[in-house]
Amino acid sequence: MPTLKEAKSLTITFLTPVSLGSLNGSDKEADNVSSIKKLTRGAKTYPYVSSQALRRALRDQLGVMNHELSEGVAAKEKKGAAITKCLPKEYIDDDLFGFMDAAKGGTHKRTSPVRVSPLLAVDPYEGDLDFGTNFMSVDAGGKPNIFETEIHGGLYRGTILIELDAVGKSRQGEGISSQKASDAWEVDKAVKAARVVALLTSLQHLWSTGRQSRFLADISPKFVAAAVTTAKIPLFLESVQRDPLDVKGIDIQALDEALNDAKAITAAHCYGTRAGLFGKVPEGCLTIGDAFDTIRGWVTAHYGA
Repeated sequence: MPTLKEAKSLTITFLTPVSLGSLNGSDKEADNVSSIKKLTRGAKTYPYVSSQALRRALRDQLGVMNHELSEGVAAKEKKGAAITKCLPKEYIDDDLFGFMDAAKGGTHKRTSPVRVSPLLAVDPYEGDLDFGTNFMSVDAGGKPNIFETEIHGGLYRGTILIELDAVGKSRQGEGISSQKASDAWEVDKAVKAARVVALLTSLQHLWSTGRQSRFLADISPKFVAAAVTTAKIPLFLESVQRDPLDVKGIDIQALDEALNDAKAITAAHCYGTRAGLFGKVPEGCLTIGDAFDTIRGWVTAHYGA
């Protein structure tokens, strides 16, 4: 078995049940109908929260937790995209989430060490709509404005992968396109560990601000399968699923097979769950809090901080 020091990546796949929500808006399909993002598979459609929205939620939560973020900067070119300050040595979000500044004089970029899958519903969309009426203009002589919003409830699954060997340091091909070897940068091991630990806390308490005024929802992990590995692979991405014989249980066989197939590259793993939300869970399953404490311990041990 490899050691934590030899690990190259940390991956966490998580489940979160949502009783009712409208998690991520899509383009309107018709007047006065607010739709949600959906993926079509055969005759069924499955709602999802985009990876862009999840990355934004993780970043925003870092700000809520009082980490200084790289504020947005207006585009330097006509029709260009807004960017951050592009200073990964100084700012946690520029380091973890990367950036690209394609201004004249050379492209300045950093590839994100944090890889995120969309948060995809396991349960299909059944066509549910919330009906509402806006009466704000009635007293001024206007007519009530009727609107509808697509809503969904069910189980969602997401995955995050962190390239531990890429956090807090420059990599070949990154930085300004004319970058010299002397321009390479790296932060202390303690800073690397602190940044990854902060990201894990952001994930543990994940919350998106989108569409929360009327549809408050909790998308923080309620079941997690985590591992540190010497190969960069989202180990549990397709293996965290419902037990085919128990609609509330976790498919333990799928987890065991994924872990057994990757035993040569796995330094450590753990499972965590919130009591009362799932039926059958893997043996030795921790609480969510204890699982994240364990994962943060791996990070500290890996960097030797």
